[in-house]
Amino acid sequence: MYNGSCCRIEGDTISQVMPPLLIVAFVLGALGNGVALCGFCFHVKTWKPSTVYLFNLAVADFLLMICLPFRTDYYLRRRHWAFGDIPCRVGLFTLAMNRAGSIVFLTVVAVDRYFKVVHPHHAVNTISDRTAAGIVCTLWTLVILGTLHLLLENHLCVQETAVSCESFIMESANGWHDIMFQLEFFLPLGIILFCSFKIVWSLRRRQQLARQARMKKATRFIMVVAVVFITCYLPSVSARLYFLWTVPSSACDPSVHVALHITLSFTYMNSMLDPLVYYFSSPSFPKFYNKLKICSLKPKQPGHSKTQRPQEMPISNLSRKSCLSVTNSSQSQSDGQWDPHTVEWH
Repeated sequence: MYNGSCCRIEGDTISQVMPPLLIVAFVLGALGNGVALCGFCFHVKTWKPSTVYLFNLAVADFLLMICLPFRTDYYLRRRHWAFGDIPCRVGLFTLAMNRAGSIVFLTVVAVDRYFKVVHPHHAVNTISDRTAAGIVCTLWTLVILGTLHLLLENHLCVQETAVSCESFIMESANGWHDIMFQLEFFLPLGIILFCSFKIVWSLRRRQQLARQARMKKATRFIMVVAVVFITCYLPSVSARLYFLWTVPSSACDPSVHVALHITLSFTYMNSMLDPLVYYFSSPSFPKFYNKLKICSLKPKQPGHSKTQRPQEMPISNLSRKSCLSVTNSSQSQSDGQWDPHTVEWH
């Protein structure tokens, strides 16, 4: 594989399609997750387990975005890696690790919402922030161990005109990497679909307790999680499964090669779309985004009415209101009682 025996697909379809996709994913993903991290660090005053999970999801997405400029350069050079063996290993490992981390924490967010809605009195809903941090550290350890093989292997393929740097090979199955790639999709998919079904079913049974608008918000959140996950990961998993089922006849098949590269770019789009999950999952983020809008408004001209609309309320007042809302929400959750009037589905 490393002396020229790996596939070299003629033509520049991949080199033409991939850079624009990666640039869009990088710009929007880095901006969205960067703003989200600022919101976590400077706006969220009360940290709960759900906040810890969302923060780590944002960290995984942001770190993945940092790797995309190097992959963009790789495709702009017509799939020639110019940075050597060690950067290739580190780059592929970082991509795989944070992609897996993003999947894991997206799944954990769905499970956390499942327990809060379907089993509101379960002990899981009363764990401390320290316990949540321990869970997060354990999950990161498992993710690192599952992708560490990419850091220990050489992925360069030296040919006459280029040096490729790929985590997937197109001559045969990729062993542990293929197993992890499929497992990262199908196991979380089953969990997310189960949580989605149970949440929707539970809320429909509780229509006498929860207002229709609240039920729609809860359903919208879990549907966003499921749709984002399936849209971003199903195409690449399907393309790789097709290759594994048809190899060796599909080995070095240009169409399969192009399909895998393009669908892999969809997995990066997941990190671009995850800010939607932050927005719908926590009431703090709509308020934070409203603050950003307020900061961008021009100063009010003299002679205007002194009556302030809600969206023009000073940031300090919004901050006090946000803190009071978070405090009241924390107090209502500490009572351990299911009160649909205090649960905010954002």
